[in-house]
Amino acid sequence: MLDRTKARIVEERSTKSAPMTDADVKALLATVDEVVIAKGKKAVTLAAREATLDGLKGPTGNYRAPILRVGRKLLVGFHPETLEALLKG
Repeated sequence: MLDRTKARIVEERSTKSAPMTDADVKALLATVDEVVIAKGKKAVTLAAREATLDGLKGPTGNYRAPILRVGRKLLVGFHPETLEALLKG
């Protein structure tokens, strides 16, 4: 999908060797206006100021992966339809 949409990856980070900290996620939330949280087959869109750190975590207590920032939007978790729509612009 990334190749097809010619998306440019600025930073890539492994969730195992360098997991996101609460401070990392707070800093990331400060750079976006909207957050899309993918949970299973559905996605919920919130204003960034309404998103909570616990709301971005999965059942294991870790942040959902992937976390992608596209412009002023943040996608947390995998949701193919939303990802494709974000990458198409």
